[in-house]
Formats: sequence, C-alpha cells, structure tokens
Amino acid sequence: MVILAVDYGDVRTGLAVCDKSEFLASPVCVINERNAEKVLLIVSEKAKELKAQEIAVGLPKNMDGSEGFRAEACKEFAEKLSAISGIKTVLRDERLTTVSAHKFLNMTDVRGSKRKNTVDAVAAVIILEDYLAYRKNNK
Repeated sequence: MVILAVDYGDVRTGLAVCDKSEFLASPVCVINERNAEKVLLIVSEKAKELKAQEIAVGLPKNMDGSEGFRAEACKEFAEKLSAISGIKTVLRDERLTTVSAHKFLNMTDVRGSKRKNTVDAVAAVIILEDYLAYRKNNK
C-alpha cells in the first residue's frame, strides 16, 4: 500500500511516501506555506497524485507523553485532510523525529539553506519508517 507521511508545521510541512511493498520510504517535498487551508489542499492533491491509500500525520507529543497545543493543531489538520482527500488518515507519535532528522543531516554534511529546506522532509521519512515498522510488526 502506498502511504504518504506528513510532518505538519506552521511554516514548513514535509512529505514522504513509501512504495507499494511498504519497504522504501522516500522524501517527496517540503511545502513552504503558512496558510493551513492551502497546505491541506496541496497535501490532498499530492496524496492523490502519488496514489496514496493512507496518510500518516505526525503527532508531536511532549516527552512525558502528554499532548500540547501543537498536537491539537495536528489532530485538527489530520481530520480535515481525511475529509478533503477522502483518504484514511492516522496519527503517529513523532517525538524526536526532528532531532533525528538533524542528526542525519549532520552525518551527511547538509548545511545552510539546503538543510532548512530538507529537514522537514527527512522528519516525514522518519515518521513513515516508524509507521511502516509498526505495520510490519502488528499484522
């Protein structure tokens, strides 16, 4: 099944997708847009273009597992995305994905503006890889 992952942010939203065999997760793009309604439309169109059958949206939880304002915004985004796209949407805990993305970019020596425009897509890949591992282990 093709699954699209979304790392939703106020300024940048990263997207990643996996192949039909759910083996390989790849970055798609970073959407630089502050208007949430526009982001919803862009992500919905991208999901349809990629023939995604499911969408995994990152849910930013606090380290203690509690949910704050940002988590509520992501839940609302996921609900609206499901309604607009008609595609099943699930929420995935995304604690430390941005930290992991920065570590990966450090290891690959990605710096400057390229880093800023890449980190959210890498975080989406990490969210997707986590979800794929969950699916594989819970069939």
